[in-house]
Amino acid sequence: MKKTLLLVEALFALAGLGCGLPDEQGEADEFFQTMGATADALSASNCTTLSAASVLASGNDGNGPQNTLDDQMGTRWSNQGAGSWIDYDLGSTRTVSGAAIAWHQGNLRTNTFSMSVSLDGMSYTTVYSGTSSGKTTAAETYTFSPTSARRLRITFKSNSQNDWASIAEARACGVASESSSGSGVVWRGDFDTGDRTQWTRTQMVSSDRLQVVSSPSRQGSYAIKVTVKQGDNPISASGNRNELVKMTNEKEGDEYYYRWSTMFASDFPSAKTWQLFTQWHQSGDSGSPPVEFYVNGETMYLRLQGSTVVWSAPLVRGQWQDFIFHVKWSSKSGTGFVELYRNGKLELPKRYGATMYSGQTNYLKVGLYRNSSIAQTGVVYHDAWVQGRSLQDVQ
Repeated sequence: MKKTLLLVEALFALAGLGCGLPDEQGEADEFFQTMGATADALSASNCTTLSAASVLASGNDGNGPQNTLDDQMGTRWSNQGAGSWIDYDLGSTRTVSGAAIAWHQGNLRTNTFSMSVSLDGMSYTTVYSGTSSGKTTAAETYTFSPTSARRLRITFKSNSQNDWASIAEARACGVASESSSGSGVVWRGDFDTGDRTQWTRTQMVSSDRLQVVSSPSRQGSYAIKVTVKQGDNPISASGNRNELVKMTNEKEGDEYYYRWSTMFASDFPSAKTWQLFTQWHQSGDSGSPPVEFYVNGETMYLRLQGSTVVWSAPLVRGQWQDFIFHVKWSSKSGTGFVELYRNGKLELPKRYGATMYSGQTNYLKVGLYRNSSIAQTGVVYHDAWVQGRSLQDVQ
């Protein structure tokens, strides 16, 4: 059974980041050119799309597998040869009932393929074999009997023009009763792939500014070393920065837990001005982000809506700081809330307040973004990022 899904092009106009910062129209223009549609773009009636924690493939020609999760119809995963496959890790065992796939140049050729599922990433069971319509570049939904699986693999067999496997976007689908309020890991960004492919994109002046390193690491084998020097301005906007971007696309009513670890270098600048290290930015409009973690002087802060500080703690250098952040995402101050654990202790009990702007979604930015007046080089490390639906998911 196939149902055509229309992919909605929702273009971002991203703007200013907080701490009383000037508006960032440059960032809006840059994202307009590169990001395209939001992660809300893929949807299906009678089929709930399931978020992938990570993706890998049998190979690629430079168009990597992560492109199938970036909600840009102009990017793709490509690999030559029958038997090429792409494999999605759903983060935990889910009930899977199909997949929505947008084939690159899907209006010009049919693609013959199969889908298989696995609980452990070693033993796979084929659950679907078929051929795309060859009539659309929009996503098509291919369904099979609901089954428990952690991984979904799409294996290319052939197409009507050549022997290239090319997929623009793909999502696993689950039964309608599985909602975002269920348990399970949504995404990992822990760098244990040895690169930055778990993240949607980067904003950096050069690759040495966002460097995956083996030491120091908080868990696993790798962490990210973020370096910012005066003048670093990769998007021609306000301030200096080098940041990772993950299109987490939190929507009104979503509730998630986030865990990560941050370490400020022993010589991290002491500056009486803003230095953001984690933020959830709004999808449009100018001004401060709705949620931001930043340093000012010798203090770390958590601020909402660019004006309300809800937590602070002394800045600690040279030691990993472990955060667990629980958020109800809402533009309504009586519905949204934040809760924060640091180093295993609850430091901010549930605090109600608006955590997003009305009519918008949020996305995650991690790295270092600071006032351009700071002359000293800044270094901060991040590791162990995970997003889940329960506290147990991220512990």
